[in-house]
Amino acid sequence: MNQNTEKDLQAVKDYLAASMAPDPVLAATFVAPGFTCRFTGGRVFDTPSGPTGFNAARYAWVKKRIERYDVVPAGEQTIVYSLGYLHGAWPDGTPFDGNRYIDRFTVQDGLILDTDVWNDSAEWILDPTIAKG
Repeated sequence: MNQNTEKDLQAVKDYLAASMAPDPVLAATFVAPGFTCRFTGGRVFDTPSGPTGFNAARYAWVKKRIERYDVVPAGEQTIVYSLGYLHGAWPDGTPFDGNRYIDRFTVQDGLILDTDVWNDSAEWILDPTIAKG
């Protein structure tokens, strides 16, 4: 990894740590002007507080167990994938674990330009037996 790629990866790690705190104000320090978050279900947010607010309604609490980062240099930008599992509790307090997620970030000069977020939560809500395997 080159120095810019390392800086971009660190921005993603710091953003995710702040997002999981949750501290959307701190998370916002890692995003560029014009930031876009394309969230599950096609929801679009322009600040980190958007997904935080959505998650507050969907879960009693939720955290990521990050398994790995895949880093792809792309000219002046870096594409960073964060892959792993969500764990937490649904609003009624029922715990869950093993909920797959992928986040894709476009980063430049240590600032996140945009992110796409995918996970299994909607499927698990529709059919809770899926989560029980």
